[in-house]
Amino acid sequence: MLGNATGHPFSWQALCMLEYPERYTCMPPDTTPTVLVEDELTVLSSLLPLAGQRIVELGCGSANLARSLLARHPDSRITGLEVDERQHAKNMASPQAGLSFVAAGAQLIPFPDRSFDLAMMLKSLHHVPLPLLAQALGEVARVLRTDGHLYVSEPVYEGPLNDVIRLFNDEGVVRAAAQAALDAALQSGTWTQVTERRFEMPVHFRGFDEFEQRMMRPTYADHRIDDAKLAAVRAAFEPHCGADGARFTRPMHVRLLRKLG
Repeated sequence: MLGNATGHPFSWQALCMLEYPERYTCMPPDTTPTVLVEDELTVLSSLLPLAGQRIVELGCGSANLARSLLARHPDSRITGLEVDERQHAKNMASPQAGLSFVAAGAQLIPFPDRSFDLAMMLKSLHHVPLPLLAQALGEVARVLRTDGHLYVSEPVYEGPLNDVIRLFNDEGVVRAAAQAALDAALQSGTWTQVTERRFEMPVHFRGFDEFEQRMMRPTYADHRIDDAKLAAVRAAFEPHCGADGARFTRPMHVRLLRKLG
């Protein structure tokens, strides 16, 4: 579902006419109204055909998008790779037609060359160890067919939610490194960038307890939460709470690459 993040129609031309009626052709600012995306499958499906595809998701987590994709396109096949043993066990306990899981990371993909039409990395590229980023993108290129695509969706390091999260998990360095790795891969001659998209996704927590369990104590990382850190994060989180919990938007940046040769 797409819409304006403010919930209202927006026109820079109309704003300019109100501010400068004598010169209504003024240039718009560089920024544009924020697009709010409730389901990222909307973005993916607007960029690529998804029916009858061989897809690998690297760092699949609970594979929610993959499961939704298969519900719409049951003739596709998706393989989800996950390094978190606990999450992988949960995935294996929840089978779905067309969906398979492998315990592996992006830096060593256990499949032959040209096995897939599409590779997806949804908020996972920045989790690849920094020294292995180039190797991981090389592995993705290896397992994609010629003209296959890599869809990379990464959270942007800004916004109120990020301000809370970085108190216990500052990802500024790794997120910048992920983008730099993509830039370097594009210079290698293996890839070309097809397009990019920027949007925001809504994130809701019923309260701090849910935020703590989902964000501060994931199964794949130890953020070393002590009493002092917990109190500091709670103090930063609670001003965002209303009657139905805390609602944020997470800014996202998608880059779609195509494999050459």
